[in-house]
Amino acid sequence: MKVPNIGADDGDTEPFVEVDPTGRYGRYNELLGSGSVKKVYRAFDQEEGIEVAWNQVKLQKFCDDKVMIERLYSEVRLLRSLRNKNIIELYSVWQDKERNILNFITEVCTSGNLREYRKKHKHVSIKALKKWSRQILKGLEYLHNHDPCIIHRDLNCSNVFINGNIGQVKIGDLGLAAIVGKSHCARTMVGTPEFMAPELYDEDYTELIDIYSFGMCVLEMVTLELPYSECDNVAKIYKKVTMGIRPQAMNKVKDPDVKTFIEKCLAQPRVRPSASDLLKDPFFDGISDDDDDENADSNCCCDHR
Repeated sequence: MKVPNIGADDGDTEPFVEVDPTGRYGRYNELLGSGSVKKVYRAFDQEEGIEVAWNQVKLQKFCDDKVMIERLYSEVRLLRSLRNKNIIELYSVWQDKERNILNFITEVCTSGNLREYRKKHKHVSIKALKKWSRQILKGLEYLHNHDPCIIHRDLNCSNVFINGNIGQVKIGDLGLAAIVGKSHCARTMVGTPEFMAPELYDEDYTELIDIYSFGMCVLEMVTLELPYSECDNVAKIYKKVTMGIRPQAMNKVKDPDVKTFIEKCLAQPRVRPSASDLLKDPFFDGISDDDDDENADSNCCCDHR
């Protein structure tokens, strides 16, 4: 049922360029982000009176790629089943068959992705970085302990989103996620090269690849530098990762506790801790979601020279 626009003069309102079949959600022309697979627009939920994200995928791009189309639908199915405060929530999904477009409405994070947010705010305390890291781990713990187990497989700072006004962090973009069930093993090589664990290249891995990627996220948050940015092609990244050579960005991490924590995340799979284990790590002592102690250590944890 179409939701009426009550008490507003059409001349004073921002026009929708598109409305969903129910009339509830309206899409604005403002692009929030785009990738190789989808575009994300600012939109509005007229029933709840909140801003949302309108995700749009042109399926004709993949008309001959059944695997890619299935991956897109997989993201939607996954999102619909997940309920966790550190995972982006899905509200609605439908296919525009005339234009061959898959649309889905998700919650929107007011400050965009963590990579851009961190670049914008260069002076951040260790405490804040720990709080963000802890929330990412809580999201990963939920995915990994889900029945069946879910591996994100493409965790990086551009796939983590933030509501900067309250410091809330959420994992999004589950398009490459794999449901692996009781075996906890997957055998497809996907992801972003700088964040891919060495065993992922061998196409034989568990959910612990997300912990490795998380470690690289922490490194990027601390140094403001993309891991392996010294490499000018994927082959060089692959060589360093498989040989166990750390990114040069590790040399910028001046806090020994931060460096030790990152190294735990990047360890070999047999000794790499789980998300649940890391949440109990002394690294997070004194850090909680509602911790508003303004007297926490605010020393900078990296060298920005």
